[in-house]
Amino acid sequence: MRTTVIDHLRHADWLDTRRVRGYAVIVGIASLLLLVNSFIKAMGVEGTDFLAFWGAGHVTIGGDPAAAYDLEVQERVQTATGSEGWFAFVNPPPFLFAAAPFGALPFPLAWIAWVAVTFALWAWASIRAFVQLWPIVIVFPGALLAAGHAQNGLLTGAILIAGVTLLDRRPVLSGAVLGMLVIKPHLALLIPFWLAGAGKWRAFLAAGMSGLALLLLSWLVLGLDTMLAYTTSWNASAAIMENADRAFYLRMATPFSQLSLIAPTEIALAVNIASAIGMIILAFMSWNRFGGDALASGALVLAATALTSPYLFNYDLPFLILPILWLVREGLRQGFRPWEKLALVLLFAAPHATRAMALPLGMNPMPICAALLVWMIWSRAQYVQENIKNPEY
Repeated sequence: MRTTVIDHLRHADWLDTRRVRGYAVIVGIASLLLLVNSFIKAMGVEGTDFLAFWGAGHVTIGGDPAAAYDLEVQERVQTATGSEGWFAFVNPPPFLFAAAPFGALPFPLAWIAWVAVTFALWAWASIRAFVQLWPIVIVFPGALLAAGHAQNGLLTGAILIAGVTLLDRRPVLSGAVLGMLVIKPHLALLIPFWLAGAGKWRAFLAAGMSGLALLLLSWLVLGLDTMLAYTTSWNASAAIMENADRAFYLRMATPFSQLSLIAPTEIALAVNIASAIGMIILAFMSWNRFGGDALASGALVLAATALTSPYLFNYDLPFLILPILWLVREGLRQGFRPWEKLALVLLFAAPHATRAMALPLGMNPMPICAALLVWMIWSRAQYVQENIKNPEY
């Protein structure tokens, strides 16, 4: 009996297309209910992360973009919504182009519009890569978490996914899209190394020019005062990290954050830097590993991105849908490995589940899940190559 149960989990033959679609409907309904709950909480007195974006957009559309980085102004603007809490805006000036249109709306409508628009962009980028897997895309828990926080993870996820999927066919456009990550540059740490590793110089130059163009446009449109005001936000970011409590680190999803709970900051940072160097090496090697397949290599790079930056939260992880669905697609094409289906179910739920269990567990297991995802993608190449030689494969 025990062997039968183990085999049942090992191969997960019960997890077929019909059941997956049925589970997707259930998760989708639950997600809508949770999203409504998130909206109600966001309108409460405690406030929400989106206040920072809305407040910055509100003063920008009002003609004073530099005030986006003025803490006193932001406190006044954000608490005028009825919230007792408020949040510093620390994103680079190009992000104000995205925030400004929503700042023109009343806060409740802006929250709904931001979530709807960014989710639509992320879903479009993800579904166009895996059309037949669209039910899995729209119920991805990582996207739900970003939507519930009304954070920018859906927007940055759309940029990363679109940039990766466009590389083969439209390298210049791919680079231009990836350059937009100047709005959150620590998510793009692997991108230059990845593009350089394959000699994708048109995409590489397009990414650099795109990022530079957005900065120059910010200077021209928003003014030098705004560019200089942004530098003051570095102090706010430093203060946030210096005053961060244990709960703050548990909400983060990086090797640095979790090691900081049990080791000196210097050691935790050193380990994260070592992890980042390892991911850079993998990004270079991935092209040869996957025979130049940009989507396969890109899947590895996006998975590795979750182990690169020391500053990353679970709501930043909607981009992980691409590496997860790449593994699903390869499993459907070539056959799933033992335990792979079950592992993919766990990884699919991981961005939301690890955040939910972090506080009660006393650690955030997301870095472990990200490492597992990287290993599964890397080892899938070897598995496919070995089994292609097998006539029974």
